[in-house]
Parts: sequence; structure tokens; C-alpha cells
Amino acid sequence: MAKLIYSTIASIDGYIADERGNFDWAAPDEEVHAFVNELEREIGTYLYGRRIYETMLFWETAHTLVDAPPVVRDYTSIWQAADKIVYSRSLEAPTSARTRIEHSFDPEAVGRLKATAERDVSVGGPHLAAQAIAAGLVDEFHL
Repeated sequence: MAKLIYSTIASIDGYIADERGNFDWAAPDEEVHAFVNELEREIGTYLYGRRIYETMLFWETAHTLVDAPPVVRDYTSIWQAADKIVYSRSLEAPTSARTRIEHSFDPEAVGRLKATAERDVSVGGPHLAAQAIAAGLVDEFHL
């Protein structure tokens, strides 16, 4: 059985975004990025809300960056190799490979995914993660 992991970069007082809703304050340096890459390497499927998915879409084309450091190229390949499930009422079609849209969060379907997945599953975005936590589905927290 795969684990469902909630992973996010947060401030010591628990904030993910700044007062304008941005989280660019948390851009990791190369050492932290390499550490995150090792944590993410075991993920086979990402569960995203619409907003975090739209943020993560950067990684769909990050391989085209000419001067990307090795940690960025490494994470790009990790992200692109994983499946993505996006929970959104407004998105009609994905704009990245290996991605499907679900219009509502179904705890039973996520439970079945965990039971059958060969690799761990990650939930991203605080609102979606809150639903998974409330349903008792999250096995680990990586903050």
C-alpha cells in the first residue's frame, strides 16, 4: 500500500503564502532543493488543487531552461515522470502530460489509489490537503 504524503514548504509559524497569496518567499536554495528532490523521488502520483497545479505547471517546460542548475533539471524529470490528478470545478482539460481532471475530491477513490499504487502519493495545496486530512487519508506530513 502506498502512503499519502502532505508535503509543503511553510514558515515556522505555519504560513504557506504571504499576505498577497504568493509563496515565492520560500524558493529553496540548491541544498534544500536537492533535499526536496530526494523526498519527491518516491512519488508516483501528485494530487493537486487547481491553484497549486497552475503553479506547478512551470515544471512541464522547465527542461527548456538553458542555464537550469542540476537540481532544477532533476526535479523537472521527477515531476514530469509522475501522474497528476487535479481537483477542479473550473478546469475542463489538463495542460500537462500524465494529468487528469477530477471535478470533486472523492476520499474513497483516493483510498483505492493508495491501496493499489506501487509508489507513494502526494497531496498538494492546503485546501485539498485539508480534505484528505479530514478524511483520515494522510499518512505522513513533510513540512
